[in-house]
Amino acid sequence: MTLTKKQRRMIDYISSFQELNRYSPSYEEIAEGLGYRSKGTVHKHLKNLLDKGVITKEWNKSRTVEIVPEVSEGKSISLPLLGLVAAGQPIEAIEDSSETVSVPEDMIGFGSHYVLKVRGNSMIDEQIRDGDYVIVEERSAAEVGETVVALIGNEEATIKKYYPENGKIRLQPANDKMLPLIIPANNVQIQGVVIGILRKYN
Repeated sequence: MTLTKKQRRMIDYISSFQELNRYSPSYEEIAEGLGYRSKGTVHKHLKNLLDKGVITKEWNKSRTVEIVPEVSEGKSISLPLLGLVAAGQPIEAIEDSSETVSVPEDMIGFGSHYVLKVRGNSMIDEQIRDGDYVIVEERSAAEVGETVVALIGNEEATIKKYYPENGKIRLQPANDKMLPLIIPANNVQIQGVVIGILRKYN
């Protein structure tokens, strides 16, 4: 079965939402999670997925989207949840690998990956919000403008966009109300690059 990139992205989002919440997302939650402005766009994609036999859906009831098992089977991988990361002022770095989070397999590339829970709203313009889970590719270097997990002074962790400038690192929030952090380059260690976001709805 051939799925478009947008259809696969919707399947992955629904699957990860169900893993985190134990129930299916609403149209509103799918639209918000995937950045669509209209529920009509969600309806169109779900109709196409239904026609392909990828999902089942009771149209007169909410939260009834289910992925056909043959589609979802073997498509998730468990990654360690290594504590918290600040999307705001840096917080003390925490590591706790006793928990895991199921992540769609095709969100993960080569190399090592882990998940962090976000605290703060400094990255809201990148659709990273307080309470979200970010999927991190473990790296010690980043490209200019990438969203990174940075360790400051070996003690505090934060998530920001990365800009090296004249022997310093500008850790730029994606929130116009917040100022960047300007840190000497020798006091910043890149821990990884954010490659995906999972959101849990209460």
